Order: sequence, then structure tokens, then C-alpha cells
Amino acid sequence: MKHPALFRGITVIFAALSLAWLAAHAGSAAAADLATAKPKDDTIRVVYHADFADPRRFSAMLTNIGNMVGVYQSNLEDYDIRIVFVSYGIRFVTRDPLKGTPFAEDAALKARQEDLIERLESLRNTYGVKLELCNITREQVGLSEKKLIPGVHMVPSGVARIVELERQGYAYLKVE
Repeated sequence: MKHPALFRGITVIFAALSLAWLAAHAGSAAAADLATAKPKDDTIRVVYHADFADPRRFSAMLTNIGNMVGVYQSNLEDYDIRIVFVSYGIRFVTRDPLKGTPFAEDAALKARQEDLIERLESLRNTYGVKLELCNITREQVGLSEKKLIPGVHMVPSGVARIVELERQGYAYLKVE
């Protein structure tokens, strides 16, 4: 080789340029990955568990949900709120008195039932709150799906549904 120093100089310059190009390309690839990455889903997810008989307690739960929705809407936040009805909770998604069942209508429910159903339907219709009923409970009392208020969706098992939703990142709430 006639000019080894020149060759080494060109090799060093080429290596430096190659490293600079790789660093720049890697950086732009990372930036491109960030730009095309799926945006983080910031939807607030909440599941309420309604398995109790007390109409006062159910009313408090509806108030809590209404307050929550109000805050999320005023902050322009996306939300997905669900109520899963299990056991005694079936009382709040039907006008049927459920006579002869452990969940039969009592005086306290009868006095407040229409108001509670109207508030529940308002949360569903106006704010998109989803209503899900345990099909095991419905079948055990022999209640036809036609006797449920509109918009109630059946799930095979209410407690299994709650676990499924929690695994999907839903916060679990139960009003005491």
C-alpha cells in the first residue's frame, strides 16, 4: 500500500461517519416508534358490585356514580363505569316483585323502586353506565329476561365478571 496513513485516516473518518449515521438512525427509529406507538389508553374504568338488598344503600351508590361521572365529564376524561348486579342486586333491575324468592320486594323497596329505576336508567341512557346482571341469579329465581329493565346485559356469572373486569384494570367499588 502506497499511502497507509491516508488509508487509516479515511478508514477512521468512514468509521466515525458510520457510527454517527447509526446513532442518528437509531434515534430517528426510536422517535418513529414513539410516534407510531399506540397511545396510552387513559380511560377511567370502574366496576361497582351491587349484591345487597337495601334501597338506601343502592340510592347512595347511584349518587356516588352520578358524582363520579360529573367530575369526569367536567374534566373531559373518558370513563367506562359498570354495575354488576349479583344476588340481591337483581331487585334493582326489575319491577317484578320476585315473590317466593329470597329477593322478594319489601316495603322499603316498593316505596323507592320507581325512583331508583329512573335514576339507574338515567345513568345508563345519559352517561353510558353499563348494567350487567349475573345470569346464575336470574336463572335461580326463574325471572324472564323480558322482565328486566331495558339495557341490562346478562353475564354468565356476576362474580366471575367482576374478576374479569378487575384483570382488565377496572377499579372495584362497593358502597357500604
